[in-house]
Amino acid sequence: MGLTRSAAGKALSRLEDYLGTRLFHRTTRRLSLTTEGHEFYSRCLQIIEDVQEAEASIRHDHPLPRGTLRLTVSEGYGKAIVIPFLGSLLAASPELSVEVNFTDRIVDLVEEGFDLAIRVGEGVTSTEYVTQVIARARPRLYAAPGYLEKQGVPLSTSGLEKHQRLIYGLGTTTTAWNFIDKEGQSVSVNGRIHARFDSGDAIRVAATEGMGIGLLPPFVVARELNEGKLVEVLPSISAAELAVHVIYPSRRYLPARIRTFIDEFRKYLNAKESEF
Repeated sequence: MGLTRSAAGKALSRLEDYLGTRLFHRTTRRLSLTTEGHEFYSRCLQIIEDVQEAEASIRHDHPLPRGTLRLTVSEGYGKAIVIPFLGSLLAASPELSVEVNFTDRIVDLVEEGFDLAIRVGEGVTSTEYVTQVIARARPRLYAAPGYLEKQGVPLSTSGLEKHQRLIYGLGTTTTAWNFIDKEGQSVSVNGRIHARFDSGDAIRVAATEGMGIGLLPPFVVARELNEGKLVEVLPSISAAELAVHVIYPSRRYLPARIRTFIDEFRKYLNAKESEF
């Protein structure tokens, strides 16, 4: 910026005086942002991005994605689908970097500083966010061959009630599995709950270790199926379809890094649809 350390320090002090709040914690060795400093910095970055996008829309051009894209994604979907995509995205966008958080919980994107989220299942209905369906998946039943050798292969949905079920969701009151059979009829299955997890990826590992039968989207277990570590159970039935959502804060002008990710990821999914 062409400023000496002394000049920069005086400029920051004038800014703090103008705003009436402290933006930095100061010690003899370092500066660090206060909570208000973080908020002010984030807002300023957003304003700069909005101006760049507004200028680009008038000029009818599209700025290259740059900066850091902070993404939170469901663990199983992220490892199976998003990570392979990111390699090609970053290769085509040399000024872009990514930070990826793996979690199945619903996060506050603004509060936690994320640009967007990808979630499998329910979207977000808040007017503060935009939710788009970018893919769909239909969960199926999987178990390890060793487990089925010991416990037997269920031949119908009623037979599942005698098996060790691996359930998604902690603290939920509804643990029934709901299926659609080959005639298109709805079937509900209850029975013993052997273990519960808050992660689809954890269910994949548990099923692979022979702990029971898991209900998972095919993309989560693709590698295990190819390697023979898991097999499909009752292939004539499937669960209700799950939507894969991309969620981001509602803004008139999307930063290039967010817009590019969404556009390119949609193309990637369309090209790979038969594999998922």
